[in-house]
Amino acid sequence: MITLNSMLKNPIYTREALQKVVRELLKKGGDFAEIFVEKSSLQSISCEENKIESIASGLDVGLGLRIVQGEETYYASTNSQDLAEIAALAGNLSQAAGKRQVADSSWKIVDKNSGLVHAIERYPQGIGITEKITLVNRVNTTAWKKDPRIQQVQVGYGDRTKEIIIANSLGLFREEKRIYVILILNIVAQSGTIVQTGREVLGGLSGFEKFNEEAVGALIDKATARALKMLDARKAPSGKMPVVLDSEAGGTMIHEAIGHSLEADAVQKGISPVYKGKVGQKVASPLISVVDDATLPNMRGSFSCDDEGTPAQRTVLVEKGILKNYLYDLFTARKDGTISTGNGRRESYHYKPVPRMTNTMITPGEHDPKSIIKSTPKGLFVKKMGGGQVNTATGDFVFEIVEAYEIVNGEQSQPVRGAILTGNGPEVLKSIDMLGNDLNFEIGTCGKEGQHVPVGDGQPTLRIPEIIVGGTE
Repeated sequence: MITLNSMLKNPIYTREALQKVVRELLKKGGDFAEIFVEKSSLQSISCEENKIESIASGLDVGLGLRIVQGEETYYASTNSQDLAEIAALAGNLSQAAGKRQVADSSWKIVDKNSGLVHAIERYPQGIGITEKITLVNRVNTTAWKKDPRIQQVQVGYGDRTKEIIIANSLGLFREEKRIYVILILNIVAQSGTIVQTGREVLGGLSGFEKFNEEAVGALIDKATARALKMLDARKAPSGKMPVVLDSEAGGTMIHEAIGHSLEADAVQKGISPVYKGKVGQKVASPLISVVDDATLPNMRGSFSCDDEGTPAQRTVLVEKGILKNYLYDLFTARKDGTISTGNGRRESYHYKPVPRMTNTMITPGEHDPKSIIKSTPKGLFVKKMGGGQVNTATGDFVFEIVEAYEIVNGEQSQPVRGAILTGNGPEVLKSIDMLGNDLNFEIGTCGKEGQHVPVGDGQPTLRIPEIIVGGTE
């Protein structure tokens, strides 16, 4: 069992002390009050041009205070460790919130521990900086040796230990400790005037054991192979055509094309009108089920409880094409008269929580992935997606493709470069006609309202029968 260290076990962070602050928050009235205490320690290493460029460490301890009164939220944060100063801040926030003497009893919470334990074998805080530097240097050296066409190698390592305590006016008191590690490799290869890149990321809610020899070797092989393969690629074709997305494509489509649109605040504010009021209606192909799951062991978007203390959950958003639910935090759940789905997340104590994805995926289907390509006479096979842009109001998107191949006579053919996908998320989800029985995840960091949180995105191999491909040929 992961336990908090002594810094968050001092007397000012006990249940009794924090509840006194909660009472101070509600002194002038209000519907709901909450304290979010956080201690975050991190270390990062970067390597470029065959040398360690930087080593950074940081420690931040503080807390956020929140009052909800009707439809208004009042929030303040401080890094003070003085209980009198914290109580004074609570009093000032209460004064700013005004007077409302009758509390709203419609708040609904799940006040129980999830029981989830994410196994950690090697705590990053217990590992010396020398071992971490050795890992970074090994990745750098090995990557350079792969091919003389490699012109640049960048390696980044990071670990973060985040300890939180949450107390609120509904009597909830929750503690959690989260360990994150990440290793990022960027490769730049050049042949003549053609320059291509390969990028791979390894990490999760995990310890240093994540970086075993096999996993690190696969990271290096994938990044270098992608950069080198694309050097020999011809220019991508353009026009409407069938596209097969590999399970390794990254899940970018599901995250951007529908994930953000199903966050309850976007729906309630009218930012996502496409899915507003559509629960129980068909929004995708009958093959498609979409799930957000924070309970997956050691995944980057996982936790035992969210940043409001709600236990981690597996939420079915779309089931066989039918919209079933949205992603809720406590505030948006109260507005809709329901219970939080455990998606109240924040970057740190400096921010109030908002509904955010965790590990979001299209669940696997029944087709053999190879059969999907074989049943496609001509089209494009996308092995890896890049970045993109999505209009959440309409679902229109543009995504970069970093690794793709032509499909000719049902076979994966020559690599192509410079392709982009242009389409509409809701329409694409309705059109998918084949779904693989595989599943792969890509990990990353999701930005929203100036906050960034760790996430995972997953999908099986799937086929879109027709979509616009922007190419250079």
